[in-house]
Amino acid sequence: MTSNADSALPAPAPTDEVVDLCRDLLRIDTTNTGDNATSAGERHAAEYVAAKLAEVGVESVLLESAPGRANVVARIPGTEPSRGALLVHGHLDVVPADADEWSVHPFSGELRDGYLWGRGAIDMKDFDAMVLAVVRHWQRTGVRPTRDIVLAYTADEEAGSEYGAHFLAHRHRELFDGCTEAIGEVGGFSYTVDDSRRLYLIETAQKGIDWLRLHAKGRPGHGSMVHDDNAVTALAEAVARIGRHRFPVVVTDTVRAFLEEVSEVLGIELDPDDPEAAIAKLGPISNIIGATIRNTANPTRLAAGYKDNVIPGRASATIDCRSLPGQSELLERQLRELVGPDIAIEYVQRQPALETTFDGDLVAAMSAALVAEDPGARPVPYMLSGGTDAKAFSQLGIRCFGFAPLRLPADLNFSALFHGIDERVPVDGLQFGVRVLDRFLRTC
Repeated sequence: MTSNADSALPAPAPTDEVVDLCRDLLRIDTTNTGDNATSAGERHAAEYVAAKLAEVGVESVLLESAPGRANVVARIPGTEPSRGALLVHGHLDVVPADADEWSVHPFSGELRDGYLWGRGAIDMKDFDAMVLAVVRHWQRTGVRPTRDIVLAYTADEEAGSEYGAHFLAHRHRELFDGCTEAIGEVGGFSYTVDDSRRLYLIETAQKGIDWLRLHAKGRPGHGSMVHDDNAVTALAEAVARIGRHRFPVVVTDTVRAFLEEVSEVLGIELDPDDPEAAIAKLGPISNIIGATIRNTANPTRLAAGYKDNVIPGRASATIDCRSLPGQSELLERQLRELVGPDIAIEYVQRQPALETTFDGDLVAAMSAALVAEDPGARPVPYMLSGGTDAKAFSQLGIRCFGFAPLRLPADLNFSALFHGIDERVPVDGLQFGVRVLDRFLRTC
């Protein structure tokens, strides 16, 4: 029962509420193993989001693509409905976490040392909570954005988005009518230059996904015999060639723009023929940027055999390949040359690279919101080496950006936290993100 005194209590500020919202989401296990039979599913988290929206009068639809694989979509009407709507999307699933490897339980949502800890803290329940906090604040205070804002909380991003963003884009595209632009994860985070200057990396491009399996065949036999037609040996040699190979450097428009901005700010001489020299001086973010100047292919899984003393007739390997914009077909030819004619290549998943320009009113609005909250901010474009739900929504003709603003401590290795151990987000970074998003979403 709620007393009159309780109902008269002032609503929490969005910068306070975001901590509770993020903590609640972190405590919901939404592990995505890539297999519906073993994934925790997103329904509990989706119901939580839908309930929090309903509390402040926002109607939403909850859509399951498979049992437990739930998505939530809502629309916040703007004051100028003739303008194109902005899609704001975030996924609810997370990658697995082994509790034995962590300092805290990965689904505890523990608040410690100024951070919220838990799987999904930066990938990406932080942004989910920030958007939810802003919208709840608007509803309580009567704020209406200039343009329609479409919210999409999705399932399955961590396994390719089949049950999430792709399901929504293919089966429920009417929910995104009028959407011309979108923001989502892995952009808007800070990189500290010095005490008074920070770069904020806004994602304008992302590499393509080219996940594949290699298959080798050989002659089965007894493990004690001399054997010159071993599928495991053939596969291992092909995998080793791929794993050791360095693909040629290709500098795209986005990466060139990033390097030019960074070189100016840091006072680094940029050699167009050797961008790696400049990237090596970027510290913790060099891993993110270094992967965006070439195609990459990393072996991730091996499978062969059923008994220790039996030479199997088949062996397979999974390779995580990421292609630069316009490079997918070239990468396929390069891989074919590396593995040779006797290894079969099967594509498990293939999604295109994306790239847009760093200009226009939306970019100006992002930049203005960042500078208003951090006068030392300098927004710059960059390419994400991974992939996001933007790949699905871009198929609807939506121009996609990564903009989930966070001001980060200078000594935090942000990139290492993605899918890593002891994932955590600074509380003051969450609160900064709420303030930036509130400014940005009102008028963009």
